[in-house]
Amino acid sequence: MQKTALLAGATGLIGSQLLPLLLQSERYAKVIVVGRRAVPTIHPKLVQVTTELDKLEAVRLKLIADDVFCCLGTTMRQAGSKEAFYKVDFLYVVKLAAVATANFASQLLVVSSLGADAESRLYYSRVKGEMEAAVRQTPFRAIHIFRPSLLLGARAQPRLGERLGGAVLGLLRPLLRGPLLKFRPVTGAAVAAAMLRAAEDDGGGVRVHQSAELATA
Repeated sequence: MQKTALLAGATGLIGSQLLPLLLQSERYAKVIVVGRRAVPTIHPKLVQVTTELDKLEAVRLKLIADDVFCCLGTTMRQAGSKEAFYKVDFLYVVKLAAVATANFASQLLVVSSLGADAESRLYYSRVKGEMEAAVRQTPFRAIHIFRPSLLLGARAQPRLGERLGGAVLGLLRPLLRGPLLKFRPVTGAAVAAAMLRAAEDDGGGVRVHQSAELATA
């Protein structure tokens, strides 16, 4: 029986790569995209739900799905403050997970970050770690957490830091082996492909996908 996918963050680097994969997959008869802005894609499988992400409960019955893909994320610079960053990278992610479990979704596949640690002194890494800890408490049959390193690919809103970091790490790529492999940059397309493969695996429990395996996949 074909399933329904729910995707949040479809306009971002990973989400924009993941959406066409979901639409092409024989696993899914329907792909629901939820977000503040509609995506410029027309497809017979695609259903778009446009809403502010702090109002997901109001559209809960439009978000019934089997597999939930969460590609939400921003930077401190783009968010403008710690509070705004926390809202996107923690509150909205946890709210999506709660709404999905209320709809009896089976799997959650969520993008986190290399270095995510709820005890970290770095605010970014600490929020990512707290998000991971929170979603681990949700009653999905399977939870997949993806921790990419520096992400490469074309963004709607280019991030100068990522472009510079990508250029430097690209030059150092041949040296990033062994324990340093986790720092190798990874493309948004590679993460998106890994997310779909994980969903198709249909295993249970919690699995963390580290950046090294994403970069070498």
